[in-house]
Amino acid sequence: MKVICIGSSSVDIFFPTDEGMISNTSEELTSREKFSFELGAKYQIEDRYESLGGCAANVAVGLSRLGVEVSCYTRVGKDYIGNMIKDTFEKEGVGVYLVQYDEKYKSDLSAIIVDKKTGEHTIFFNRDANEKLEIIFDEFSGAEWIFVSALNGEWKENLEKILEYCSQSGTKIIFNPGQRNLKDDCRKVVEAIKQSEVLVLNKDEALEVIICQGDNFGKEELESEEFLIKKLKNLGPKIVALTDGARGAWAYDGKSFLFTETIGKNPVETTGAGDAFSSGFISAYLKEKNIEECLGWGIANSGNSLNFYGAIEGLLGEKEMEEEENKAEIKEL
Repeated sequence: MKVICIGSSSVDIFFPTDEGMISNTSEELTSREKFSFELGAKYQIEDRYESLGGCAANVAVGLSRLGVEVSCYTRVGKDYIGNMIKDTFEKEGVGVYLVQYDEKYKSDLSAIIVDKKTGEHTIFFNRDANEKLEIIFDEFSGAEWIFVSALNGEWKENLEKILEYCSQSGTKIIFNPGQRNLKDDCRKVVEAIKQSEVLVLNKDEALEVIICQGDNFGKEELESEEFLIKKLKNLGPKIVALTDGARGAWAYDGKSFLFTETIGKNPVETTGAGDAFSSGFISAYLKEKNIEECLGWGIANSGNSLNFYGAIEGLLGEKEMEEEENKAEIKEL
């Protein structure tokens, strides 16, 4: 089974600190906490970590470790960061024949400030080469599935090309929309959701999708995971998975509405946990496992990733997944 993951790749540099201040802003539905530092201050970081990053790259590595044939469709610069990304793909068994190399623009880079007390983070990122990603129809040949994550640059044009190709070829879509896409043109994102077979997103993204459609829903409805996930399912996907950080994850296939808590209560760092969930959930789905197993694989992969800095260090292999998936307590709601 051949999967192409389309979207961003980067190198992430992590700076753990316990000197930031977290403030509660729960009155804001899509921004409930703030992480801040003294303006003009200087903070010493005891250690730093570097890792592959970017949603498409992270999910591609996660799928490969779980035995799925996968390539990453992304764009990097001809620089040391681009070489690091390519070398990591090759080491992890991810196909690199679709990686585009840019002579002019730099590979993407992120600086991530991690709160050591909670494992939560704030990301500062520079998108450069990925802003110039070009979608070429002929390069999709042979793909059974396309995973579409946060697209950059001329993303609407690229998304249109992907949707047109999949409509003509019968290639199936797994969709994980990005915050930028939702804020730029939520209705375009909804078009893609309607054509997707699998939809994976977090609660903030789900809220953006539901709110942008213009219906006047109350706060109680918008805070309900059941309400959100069933509204999303009504748009057309066969299966929807919804995550909400430390609270856990939900899945719905039109029959069973399931929930599981996060595995691991003391995270080292949370960057990439959503991508780890996606690759676990998707791998199980592609292996034709039931919705309960899909949710178990997703939360097990996500939970293990929380024990490490970086998005790929804690991703599980097939044998490890067999041991970890049973730790998930799946509840039907």
